[in-house]
Amino acid sequence: MKRRDFLRAGAMGAVAVSLGSSTVIAQTQKGTIKKAVKYTMIDEPSLSMTEKFQLLKNLGYDGVELESPNEFDTQEVIAARDSVQFPIHGIVDSVHWTQPLSSPDPEVRSAGVDGLNTAIRDAHAYGASTVLLVPAVVNKDISYADAYTRSQMEIRKVLPLAQELGIKIAFENVWNKFLLSPLECARYVDEFEHDHVGWYFDVGNVVTYGWPEHWIEVLGSRILKLDIKEYSRNKGDTEGPFAGFEVPLGEGDCDWPAVNAALESIGYEGWATAEVPAGERNYLKDVASRMDRILPTS
Repeated sequence: MKRRDFLRAGAMGAVAVSLGSSTVIAQTQKGTIKKAVKYTMIDEPSLSMTEKFQLLKNLGYDGVELESPNEFDTQEVIAARDSVQFPIHGIVDSVHWTQPLSSPDPEVRSAGVDGLNTAIRDAHAYGASTVLLVPAVVNKDISYADAYTRSQMEIRKVLPLAQELGIKIAFENVWNKFLLSPLECARYVDEFEHDHVGWYFDVGNVVTYGWPEHWIEVLGSRILKLDIKEYSRNKGDTEGPFAGFEVPLGEGDCDWPAVNAALESIGYEGWATAEVPAGERNYLKDVASRMDRILPTS
């Protein structure tokens, strides 16, 4: 799904819902997954970046993920990170929807490549290890086959820089009508024959048409990082597809014990980043608590 396409009001109301006895508790060994949030989730406009990082650290998060290209001063970002000793573990490409690498317009694709290069450089500057990329968009004017070949062609242009700077490009499964099965996702990654590409697996995004644990089993070691959100099939069926995301973590149809078992089976240890609507400190505290309940977090 398109990032941040949720209804804020529904999500904020969900904070008041308590975690009852039916809440899924992570059944794998604790301490294997680090939890983070997207920087855009922090709805505390009066706080500086340093103060926002400190807030997240105080709430128990292990790190944060920023977007790029952005308007931040690089030195200020680094100063905030170092002052709080709070890792920026990843970067999200901020232009992959508006300047998709699957566009039929060469100038749009070129701008998308420029944006991806900027994200890679920022990731290196911030000390991050990955850039999250929606590799292509399919629509009435962009065929599936063209999206496949164009995106691979454009991504190959940035791989030398990614390798030079030690940054991995992590493709994410989103509602972009592209790479619709785990087998195809694995093939897409493998065809690059390059160790600086992998997968950024979004657990909630596949629930409406599959089971996350099945995807994890197929993608295996290709999974570099996780995005965490919830999905309710009933709400999606009765209120519209995007309404399915309007449930708190642990209260939808993600089978978290099965997800954790699948992650354990592939030996996954790394970052899990909540991708839910923005909120203030009490909301973010609730999100952190829910992540602790559904995942084997540190």
